[in-house]
Amino acid sequence: MKYIDEFRTGTLAQKIATKIASEANTQRDYHFMEFCGGHTHAISRFGISDLLPDNVHLIHGPGCPVCVLPIGRVENAIRLAQTPGLILCSYGDMLRVPTATGMSLLKAKAQGADIRMVYSSADAIKIAQNNPQHQVVFFAIGFETTTPPTAVAVKQAQALDLNNFTVFCNHVLTPSAISHILQSAEVRQLGLIPLDGFIGPAHVSVIIGSHPYEYFAEEFQKPVVIAGFEPLDVMQAILMLIRQINTGRAEVENEFTRAVLPKGNLKAQRLVAEIFELRRVFEWRGLGLVPYSALKIKSCYAGFDAEQRFQIPALSIADNKACECGAILRGVKRPQDCKIFGTVCTPENPVGSCMVSSEGACAAHYSYGRFRDTNHATSKEN
Repeated sequence: MKYIDEFRTGTLAQKIATKIASEANTQRDYHFMEFCGGHTHAISRFGISDLLPDNVHLIHGPGCPVCVLPIGRVENAIRLAQTPGLILCSYGDMLRVPTATGMSLLKAKAQGADIRMVYSSADAIKIAQNNPQHQVVFFAIGFETTTPPTAVAVKQAQALDLNNFTVFCNHVLTPSAISHILQSAEVRQLGLIPLDGFIGPAHVSVIIGSHPYEYFAEEFQKPVVIAGFEPLDVMQAILMLIRQINTGRAEVENEFTRAVLPKGNLKAQRLVAEIFELRRVFEWRGLGLVPYSALKIKSCYAGFDAEQRFQIPALSIADNKACECGAILRGVKRPQDCKIFGTVCTPENPVGSCMVSSEGACAAHYSYGRFRDTNHATSKEN
């Protein structure tokens, strides 16, 4: 397929790998965090880590929208869904995210709650139109990529005078999370997360552009290279990051030029700004309370805000104690460091949210990396 096959060519991958190996300084280590779940999936699926020299390390970040949503918000959604006469619309992955007690939207559905999987916010609008006697709540999650469609749904609901439609808004912001990680004690004081640069998200950057990352490059002296989702995209971004570090630069570069512009999608940004405003603080799984890192519906559209209509309380619920999802999302640990990875916790029976979505670090490693760990261990023994 055009624009995909060209970025999966094995011979080109080997050439880029050779350049990385030749240009990486053997006297130092490089640590790069990918902040997008799509990159996490691609790195595991295509075995990109195996093509890198031993001194180039990739760290998984909090880039999976399903993974970073805290248990309290999932519990809120479950309680909403159990309201008589209410229909909760959700993206598929969210149905399987467990709470600390093992409850999930999928289990609530099995117990009789009217929960419907949708592929877009437009599907939720149609359900509201077809069920005027029911309250319909769209469980909106995701980064800047999925925020514009939610804004469109609110505008459409207003135009259609859909009084039975509301949005439970859980949209979060990428730049705030990156800033929070860079200012954390684990990075600045304790040195638990060595970070030399970031592989910038792809689809998020299509919306917000490359300008928002310039603050990190300048303030924290951390280079950012925005990359597409294909293996050659990621490898080229790694090479560009290595070149920046070798020459003492900390800039924002755009490898994904076929889709990302410096200013992003201005029409989408204006639409989002019309419907949403910043929350003063929002809880992220693994990161805790992060200031100005999420959006809420503006008061002028309060009639479509589920938090206002149903008086949804703020819940802070701890993760399952056996689950290392929070530490994995911060980059402190890897999936294979979790004691229940691949045994108690599997994609069929997830304990933590990182094992639910294909973009989650644990699910990606389970699908593509767990046998590689075994092979590496065996080869070292031999």
